[in-house]
Amino acid sequence: MKNSKKEKLLSPDTTPEAAVPSRFRVRLGLSVTLLGFIVFLVGARPGLFLLDRSPVVGFVQIAVFLVGLALICVGGYISLMVFWQNGQRTIAADIGQRMVATGYVIAVFSGMADVFGLGTRPPPDYVPYFGPLQAIGVEIGQAIIVVGFLLLVPFLKREKTEEKVAAK
Repeated sequence: MKNSKKEKLLSPDTTPEAAVPSRFRVRLGLSVTLLGFIVFLVGARPGLFLLDRSPVVGFVQIAVFLVGLALICVGGYISLMVFWQNGQRTIAADIGQRMVATGYVIAVFSGMADVFGLGTRPPPDYVPYFGPLQAIGVEIGQAIIVVGFLLLVPFLKREKTEEKVAAK
């Protein structure tokens, strides 16, 4: 029994119940996420805001929805980091943080492939075009971002759930 108390004192309690989340940081993170979603929509579907001027998705639209995606990532990160006491995270949460960043990099390089000269149109015909392969790459990047955010969510420790089961 003494050993388990000693372990509890040495290891930080990173469950959401240990600390009250900062309302300001949660609101800030959610506000940045909402702003990012609106910017993302302006880039991805400008027709919703009566801003559609071209039948194709060009450089400006790609850049705008990637900026919106960046704001969504930053806002989600701010919101979820509130639930980790004193910044102490598990290894899974650290991996999730890196997955969010990696997913965004994949989305940027997939979306801007024509601009970087890696896309379906070679540089002499240099009209950036958002093609189907680029869309798949951006979707893969977004899926990795989602998995990263799921890993950032703090779950209850196993000991507490085992104690609840034993109490029944």
